[in-house]
Amino acid sequence: MAAAAREADNEQKEVQQVEAEVLVDDQVLETEKRRAALEPSTSSVIVLDHVHKIYKMGDVEIHALRGVSLEITRGEFVAIMGASGSGKSTMMNIVGCLDRPTRGQYYLEGQDVSGLSKDDRADIRNRKIGFVFQGFNLLARTSAIENVELPMLYLGVKHAERIRRAREALELVGLGQRLNNMPNQLSGGQQQRVAIARALVNEPSIILADEPTGNLDSRTSIEVMDVFQYLNQERGITIALVTHEPDIAQYAGRVVIFKDGRVRRDYPVENRRSARHELESLPPVLDDDEEDEQ
Repeated sequence: MAAAAREADNEQKEVQQVEAEVLVDDQVLETEKRRAALEPSTSSVIVLDHVHKIYKMGDVEIHALRGVSLEITRGEFVAIMGASGSGKSTMMNIVGCLDRPTRGQYYLEGQDVSGLSKDDRADIRNRKIGFVFQGFNLLARTSAIENVELPMLYLGVKHAERIRRAREALELVGLGQRLNNMPNQLSGGQQQRVAIARALVNEPSIILADEPTGNLDSRTSIEVMDVFQYLNQERGITIALVTHEPDIAQYAGRVVIFKDGRVRRDYPVENRRSARHELESLPPVLDDDEEDEQ
């Protein structure tokens, strides 16, 4: 009886040991799967791998990002949404190389930029990232073409080449006839187009747009989204756009929603809106003389 009990006990221990080994193997396999899923591929522009961002205010730690993993592939148009304090702006700062993660990795076109110095990140920003802001951020006493030239100055591009590329970028956004206009001679929508051209001029890997329609009326917002959709669909430019407006997010191909420092939802847009079709259905804009005649 004692021998049988010992044998049964040994068998049970062997079973438990096998189960433990299987559990460990499963855990390792799952970890490897997660890593493989997030490893930068040739089509990846942005890869965030379990990114945390912690700010310290005295003795208090504020967890702005809590293990965010996200991939944006080449040619995608992604809308980033979330309430104030959700972590979306912190995430965009990291993606834009304006800040570094506390933990985790950030890959930009396969390069781990998580630990780069401030100067190295500035170089990456100028070469690989185009920014579009809500407030346009144009130099007031500088013409449209000169504003678009600015990013190339930092790269040491020669004058003739700067003029050529700036002209092409402005023509691409429909401002070929406004090259020498000052910002105060342009409408809000036209100023935002100049900002988009400036973001394009160094041929970045991705354009980051932070509330680009926030200061615009509804029609002008559609016009700006038409430019973004054209650049994405016809030119294959990768775009990540922060917005708090659900209707603006519907122009993108994918929506990522942040809450409490985490990605809560990530889904493709069904029945995507077409800014071009919407503009065609709107009544024409009348100039002041035509309005007076009516």
